[in-house]
Amino acid sequence: MNTRMIAAALAVACASTTISAEAGCLKGAAVGAVGGHVAGHHSVLGAAVGCAVGHHMSKKKERAEAKAQAQAQAQAQAQAQANQQAAPRR
Repeated sequence: MNTRMIAAALAVACASTTISAEAGCLKGAAVGAVGGHVAGHHSVLGAAVGCAVGHHMSKKKERAEAKAQAQAQAQAQAQAQANQQAAPRR
């Protein structure tokens, strides 16, 4: 009974996060629960740790994607300026 209550509380906590972090939390919790179960019937603990790790990895991926997008945009602007300066004037 205690395990079910803790699992329900964990599910509510994971569901209350933002949409992008929710996927990381739920995916990490699922993997952590399986790992915890295999490591000695510690499914709830594994799910909690998995949620935290999944959330961290999701945020890390978002930051990397944002950085790559900003670099691509800056490179496109620099290329546009170089093309504008290289064009002959009439």
